[in-house]
Amino acid sequence: MKPIEEYVTSIPDFPEEGIIFRDVTSVLQDADGLHLAVDLMQEKLEGIDFDVVVGPESRGFIFGVPIAYNLRKPFIPVRKKGRLPRETVSIEYELEYGTASIEMHRDSIKPGEKVVIIDDLMATGGTTEAIVKLVEGLGGEVVKIVFLMELAGLKGRDRLGDYDLDSVIIYPGK
Repeated sequence: MKPIEEYVTSIPDFPEEGIIFRDVTSVLQDADGLHLAVDLMQEKLEGIDFDVVVGPESRGFIFGVPIAYNLRKPFIPVRKKGRLPRETVSIEYELEYGTASIEMHRDSIKPGEKVVIIDDLMATGGTTEAIVKLVEGLGGEVVKIVFLMELAGLKGRDRLGDYDLDSVIIYPGK
């Protein structure tokens, strides 16, 4: 099997000149790539004591659910505002161009639960920071954050401070 980096298609000058877009769909559409990505992300959780896996739509679902399944943990979805049917907690956060709102069910995290956050990509860290605030607002403790890819040039790690954070692939640029 080839290294995980070789399953990621890099597209230069998208969405604008000077940006290299890292396309996770090329990982997903290759059975070996998908299997390797899930396994490598799951390895980052070895030795971590946790109760639940949290992931944002949509790619946090793609990677978080098989990890939760494999480790026999519940999976808690974080969705765009207005998509969850029961009582929710929500947060608005800044994007590069504007704002977004995400939410989770109010009863999804119990006080004292240890939480792992799984997502495909960390760029500026804004979405993950918002998820951390939701989890902590419900009394949960974020014990680990795992990404498949990280764009180190956007300094998301700085935004997430002292949280235990791991990425399978770290790209130096944006």
